[in-house]
Amino acid sequence: MISLLERLTGMHTLTDQVIAMDFMNTVKSGIRNYAMAVTEAATPEVQSTLASQLEEMLDLHERIAEYATEQGLYHPWNVNEQIDVDLKNIEVALKAPNL
Repeated sequence: MISLLERLTGMHTLTDQVIAMDFMNTVKSGIRNYAMAVTEAATPEVQSTLASQLEEMLDLHERIAEYATEQGLYHPWNVNEQIDVDLKNIEVALKAPNL
């Protein structure tokens, strides 16, 4: 449950965004690793399995990006909007109480 303090400071949105962006970055890292592994696979069977996993990771990345975009947390096609979101997040983080 989101606390009153999180709502008043805007931290609940920042928390959602941090989770979504962290998840997306983790998936991107997995995509890079699978892509490298596919090119180094020793057998066609292993290559096929890795390529299948790579496809699943790409689909997952798309789903996360769509969610973040729909929630207004991520603006991949508009740099100015993304900069505005990032600047607002910086302001919220700077105003957050030091615990």
